[in-house]
Amino acid sequence: MVSNSLRWTTRDLNAMPDDGGWKRYEIMDGDLFVTRAPHIRHQSASGNLHFELEIWSRQTQLGKPFQTPGVIFSPTDAVIPDVVWISQARLTNGTDEAGHLIVAPELMVEVLSPGELNEQRDKEVKLKLYSLHGVQEYWIVNWQLKSLEIYRRTDAQLRLVATLLEGDTLTSPLLPGFSPAIAQIFL
Repeated sequence: MVSNSLRWTTRDLNAMPDDGGWKRYEIMDGDLFVTRAPHIRHQSASGNLHFELEIWSRQTQLGKPFQTPGVIFSPTDAVIPDVVWISQARLTNGTDEAGHLIVAPELMVEVLSPGELNEQRDKEVKLKLYSLHGVQEYWIVNWQLKSLEIYRRTDAQLRLVATLLEGDTLTSPLLPGFSPAIAQIFL
């Protein structure tokens, strides 16, 4: 995290240099977070989840998954989650001219990168942010432990409801009939 007394905004992000995708710039509550391109195993888990969501979405036509989309909640809250799933209804008027999502997707997914600060960002800062902005489910994927934590909206807050391991199956009330094996995510 890069911290100073100024609050960063999406306007500041537009002025950042394009480094070819080696860094991600995110703003949460006006604080700038800069991360490097993730580990290949991180990318694999993210891609496998996107693949499973894409297959299900094509069959049901209920919505669409996206990998590393820009999600702008406010001028001081703009993130790049690893995967999102958004319903057709929200997607209809949910993007700006640059193709960023400007509404909360129903599902946000973060794959943990190694390190205490990365884990704190995803398990605390982003959990609060996604909860505040109405995300219905938040999945935190740990490729090192081969586990997936599911947070669901209860009483206007995202709460941990399950931790799935390799022998488990992933299901969600948001995604009727979606049921990939957790082991498939970590191939």
